Amino acid sequence: MKRVSLITAQVLVLLLVAVAPAYAKQDQHAQDSRAPDQQQAKPQEQKQAKPETQQQKPQTQARPARQEQRQQPKAQPEQAKANGKQQEQQAQSAKQEQQKQATSQQAQTKQNAQQRQQQGKNQQERADSQRQQSASSRPPQRTEEAQTRQRAEPSLHLSAVGNSRIPDARFRSNFGRTHEFRIGSPRMVDGYSRFQYGGYWFGFVQPWPANWYYSDNVYVDYIGGQYYLCNPYYPGVHVALSVVL
Repeated sequence: MKRVSLITAQVLVLLLVAVAPAYAKQDQHAQDSRAPDQQQAKPQEQKQAKPETQQQKPQTQARPARQEQRQQPKAQPEQAKANGKQQEQQAQSAKQEQQKQATSQQAQTKQNAQQRQQQGKNQQERADSQRQQSASSRPPQRTEEAQTRQRAEPSLHLSAVGNSRIPDARFRSNFGRTHEFRIGSPRMVDGYSRFQYGGYWFGFVQPWPANWYYSDNVYVDYIGGQYYLCNPYYPGVHVALSVVL
């Protein structure tokens, strides 16, 4: 029995030795047949890998866009704030312009009112002057008593031409066309015929006109550097005066 088992073991060993090279060849042939498939698969894997890298690039490029999108919400409040300031400045400018226009209109209205007032005053003054001129164009009514008294007046004692001046402010407030008065009868002072009015004494440089009466309304005017006595009833006749200070 031992021999039989040994023979059986030896036969199995021989069979394994004979079969092993055949299996080895088959394995090598299977590997060789698989090798081209693997080599062909590698380019495909490489080709498939390249698009992945290309697809990754747009993702890397898309990151700044995402950052910009994240930054835009921050910029919008600042822009809105700037727009608000600009609108506020425009509103202030419009308000200031309206105030200027209102002030200008008020000044223009006030100026127009002053002009109308001045025009009315000038018209009134012209009307008064015309009434006075029309009144002066008519000779005054002389009563017999006035004529008799005028004839009884003595002749004037004339004075020399003087260089004294009345201050302008004093002259405007007391003398001129709008300040008429009556002399009455002249007085003899230091040997000269004189009359007093407005705080000053006046002497006659020229004789009294024949058709003038001391009861007529007269006024003192300053013409060409000389003081004159004027009678509104006889506008073309003047009597030169000297101021006694």
